[in-house]
Amino acid sequence: MMSENETRHPIHATCCPCGCGQEHAGDGISRRGFLQGVGGAAMLGTALSGLTWATLGAGQAPVAMAPPRRALRVKPILLYSTYKARPQTSWRSWGDIETQEQADAEVGRIGGELKKLKAKADFPVEFLPVAAIRGAGDVAGIADLAGADTILLYAAAGPQDTFNALTQTGKDIIFFVRSKSGPHYLWYEIVSPRYLRQHTDQLRAKGMDELDVVVDDQDEILWRLRALCGLHNALGTKMLAIGGPGAWSQPIQKVTERVVSQWRFDIQTVSYEELGKLIRQARADEATVALARRRADEYLKLPGTTLETKRQFVDNCFLLDQIFRTLMREAGCSAITVHHCMGTIMNVSETAACLTLTTLNDDGYLAFCESDFVVIPSGVLLAGIAGKPVFLHNPTWPHKQIITLAHCTAPRKMDGKHLEPARILTHFESDYGAAPKVEMRVGQKLTSIIPDFAAEFWQGLRSEIVENPFLPICRSQIEVKYGIESQKLAERLRGFHWMTCYDDYTKEVGYACRKVGIKWEVLTA
Repeated sequence: MMSENETRHPIHATCCPCGCGQEHAGDGISRRGFLQGVGGAAMLGTALSGLTWATLGAGQAPVAMAPPRRALRVKPILLYSTYKARPQTSWRSWGDIETQEQADAEVGRIGGELKKLKAKADFPVEFLPVAAIRGAGDVAGIADLAGADTILLYAAAGPQDTFNALTQTGKDIIFFVRSKSGPHYLWYEIVSPRYLRQHTDQLRAKGMDELDVVVDDQDEILWRLRALCGLHNALGTKMLAIGGPGAWSQPIQKVTERVVSQWRFDIQTVSYEELGKLIRQARADEATVALARRRADEYLKLPGTTLETKRQFVDNCFLLDQIFRTLMREAGCSAITVHHCMGTIMNVSETAACLTLTTLNDDGYLAFCESDFVVIPSGVLLAGIAGKPVFLHNPTWPHKQIITLAHCTAPRKMDGKHLEPARILTHFESDYGAAPKVEMRVGQKLTSIIPDFAAEFWQGLRSEIVENPFLPICRSQIEVKYGIESQKLAERLRGFHWMTCYDDYTKEVGYACRKVGIKWEVLTA
């Protein structure tokens, strides 16, 4: 028999911290009040409305793949000096470049190194022609500098005020110096006392710090460029928010303002009223329904795919997939998140959104459940760095150097190329719809990002998958082993949701975090 307390305060099956199945602004205001309070459009971009399935041009490639990441545009600049010998006085600085001929040879050497670096890169990068300058007065004459994202500065010699002129462009700068990889550079000696610390004992340079300096090693350049590629793809992300933004028990207005100011996100919204109308219209279109069924057929025939829920739920997921892709095309974006995904969308779509988010992630889109903008920026950044789908999930309690990570949606192409096996089950808490239990690769190394609620301090955890259990929890679940003492990890935990991807990108995430003012710590023993 249910107790009086249980009758008055039933426990709801939900990931929402208050147990109601929905998310709140956290300060008592309604969602409508929030939108009115912040001016709606200025805060959240455009609220898409008045749409019809016919006017959206649904027949125009509704199952298109997401566009690739934008290439990072890098401007290499050689800063150098030439000298003339003078008797009985110091006439040259440290370094091997003394003449114009030697400087020209160095430009050729840099070009050859960059060609090899581009061939090695596993991310899109474009190197602009090498510019050779002698001082700050030459910076304005670099015609293609404005179109670059990043400056790769080869500091052979030259005056310090040149660095100030370059940092004033607002672009990221990687400061490269040679000791033994080619002609010796002057700034290998003095980059710290003269520029970074500027004749003091503290960091004084603006827009650069110690992590921006590389000596000799081309791989050290490469991973920093990988990080900046992810960052520049994350900044300014336009994202479609079905049902509006959420923030997992945090003040929605505060979180959304921070996402817009810190990451320059443009959050487009589609109400559930609009979505429901589009779904009804799509169901009335025979060609759309036939395409959804055909795609569901093809999906269920994929190797390693097992159906353990009603087939109609899968058909409805592919219909929803087509609508989401079409809406993203209309909004000019390739990222989407679904609010109230544990209840509201099930009534509207007659399925769960879990499998739909999986199919979108596997085709290169960024697709997140729960509309949690506390954690979403970390997923956008991690995907931009790795070029792979990322797994938004709930963590559990760490014990014996094991923690269980689970959610009812997960990408199957976790390595960006190959489908992992999956059982198509119901969404766990509702026992409804279609949700994948993705069997991720045992032995696979992982990167997890643990964002704090305040967006001030993120943590990274390296781990390895040891098991795909089948516990009575969210369907896609992995147990991972990590290298930190469990009590220490438990004491250091922040926020709630995590983002995880295959392979180790902790260096890159940390480097990118510094550029947006977020502190970073890798949790190790």
